[in-house]
Amino acid sequence: MQLLPRFARSVLFSVCAALSLGVQAQTTVPAAWPNKAITLIVPYAPGGFSDTRMRLLARKLSDKIGQPVVVENKGGAGGVIGTALIAKAAPDGYTLGSGNLAPLAVNPSLMAKLPYDPLKDLAPVILIENSPLVLSVANALPVKTLAELIVLASKTPGKLTFGSSGVGGAHHLSGEMFRESAKIDIVHVPYKGGSPAATDLMAGHLSMMFEMGYAALPSIQAGRVKPLAVTSQKRLAILPDVPTMAESGIKGFESYNWQGIVVPAGTPAPIISRLNQLFNEILKDPDVAQAISSVGSEAVGGTPEQFGDFIRSETAKWAQVIRAANIQPR
Repeated sequence: MQLLPRFARSVLFSVCAALSLGVQAQTTVPAAWPNKAITLIVPYAPGGFSDTRMRLLARKLSDKIGQPVVVENKGGAGGVIGTALIAKAAPDGYTLGSGNLAPLAVNPSLMAKLPYDPLKDLAPVILIENSPLVLSVANALPVKTLAELIVLASKTPGKLTFGSSGVGGAHHLSGEMFRESAKIDIVHVPYKGGSPAATDLMAGHLSMMFEMGYAALPSIQAGRVKPLAVTSQKRLAILPDVPTMAESGIKGFESYNWQGIVVPAGTPAPIISRLNQLFNEILKDPDVAQAISSVGSEAVGGTPEQFGDFIRSETAKWAQVIRAANIQPR
């Protein structure tokens, strides 16, 4: 076999070395990052569930990187306004965002036009937590199990009601998925927020409601409503005696109000990888683990790719529910 001339070998070595350095540059976090404050955009108002969780994560991230992590609340339009700001920010690793169920997986089917494409304009970093819902019924309703509720609804079509915080929220879509899965005729009653709906459920003005675990717990513990099932794959530690929807006969039923971390598309992959590593570590922090489990949520974690797959699967699932319920885009 003829050997390459010395000059050719030298050129080939130089090319390989350059390619190697290029790959190394693409897989290494820039030495200067982070050298200034990071902004974490929450697409909801201060004081809410997402805001509370993100502020805790921001403090923990700041401790790890030695730079301030400033939370900015940009609420409005069901999370659309803040999510659009995340998508349009510079992809330099200094803008993070709270990525939530509605703006990422529901609004693409529920809204005729969005100012961003969740799959093209945003890059997933990590799924922080899944927050299951609890299906509770009014105390006056003569049922004790999900099976009995389905029988009652079948005998009285169009008579039983379920409340929600508004069209397109997790409360509403969970109810629609239940209606379709159980093949029953129940009537949706939308409210301007979950609290007034929960109040009417306790007063007996509603038949049932899917509520977030943290919101439902006080009324359940006070005996003001009857919990029949939870929408998670497993029972909740804070409600160990309440079966899952699947255990109660609705196979494959899972519904969560989830949130994670996203960044603008184009953010360097090494920075995304580093952020993913940091947040996975933060999820193991005792303070964070306690904060998540105490409200009935489930810490998740994992890779950016897993979060991306989850967003796509959630988008497909809720698009099917929206079509089946004939909810028109607005």
